Amino acid sequence: MSKKTIVVALGGNALIEEGTEGTIEQQFENTRKSMAAIVGLVKEGHRVVLTHGNGPQAGVHLIRNEAGAAQVAPSSLNVIVADTQGSIGYMIQQSLMNALLKAGVKTEVVTVVTQVVVDKDDPSMINPTKYVGPFFKAEHLDACKTKGWVMKEDPGRGYRRVVASPIPVDVVEKGVIHELLDSGKVVIAVGGGGVPVCRLADGTLEGVDAVIDKDRASALLAGLIKADELLILTGVDKVAVNYKKPDQKTLDTLTVAEAERYMAEGQFPKGSMGPKIEAAIDFVKRGGKTVVITSLERAQDAVDGNAGTRVVK
Repeated sequence: MSKKTIVVALGGNALIEEGTEGTIEQQFENTRKSMAAIVGLVKEGHRVVLTHGNGPQAGVHLIRNEAGAAQVAPSSLNVIVADTQGSIGYMIQQSLMNALLKAGVKTEVVTVVTQVVVDKDDPSMINPTKYVGPFFKAEHLDACKTKGWVMKEDPGRGYRRVVASPIPVDVVEKGVIHELLDSGKVVIAVGGGGVPVCRLADGTLEGVDAVIDKDRASALLAGLIKADELLILTGVDKVAVNYKKPDQKTLDTLTVAEAERYMAEGQFPKGSMGPKIEAAIDFVKRGGKTVVITSLERAQDAVDGNAGTRVVK
């Protein structure tokens, strides 16, 4: 079997199971359970970069910001992403190191706090749409707006802060990540979509108050390090059209043209499969060979070609 460079994008269910409180103990337990498939890939000799989301954890930080506002200055969104890269990276790093040790695999795991460049003139900077943080009632809107927040109704649930979610254009630490892979390390990178930064006129970097989509950042990184495969792990074994309808149809293979047609038809909503399909299209268009979308449990089978939906040129 040929050895591949694979970027594995872990879904939110890899850390926090739906219906649980999401305590640190539960997150650790769930992370440990999630590592079996990754151990299998490393054992087969593949070079692996792990990426992950941070939605629930970032939400907790924002609630802490509110609760402690009278005593300590709040953290900005870019700092919160950096914080969660460190804390989630630690959980994945330790859990994977322990799992590799038990499997008799001598490989080091390292977390890279990763900055991802966005365009400060991205349209989403003017019209933010990404919901973050807790829900508020209508009577709290004025107080929220005095903080400079943009508030929108999350239909049927209340009002929430919305922030920009710009398209990622570069990964600052791509060279370091490539070097770590070359030296045989398993790398955890672009956690939570990466810390959003913009380049100033003099070439220096500055943090941006935004949230980058994790799958899009994973696709960008995969292209930049010339990965053979992008493996997007989610809550389903295969991508489906007419999802949860009587005529639902699961897909073994999806070409870029078919994916774009289904996107135009509205088959893949923004809140679920949409960003994953957009990321897959982006990676393949940048010259990537294959994207596989499947569940965490089928990850190793998918890399071996026996599970999941393959998105190809």
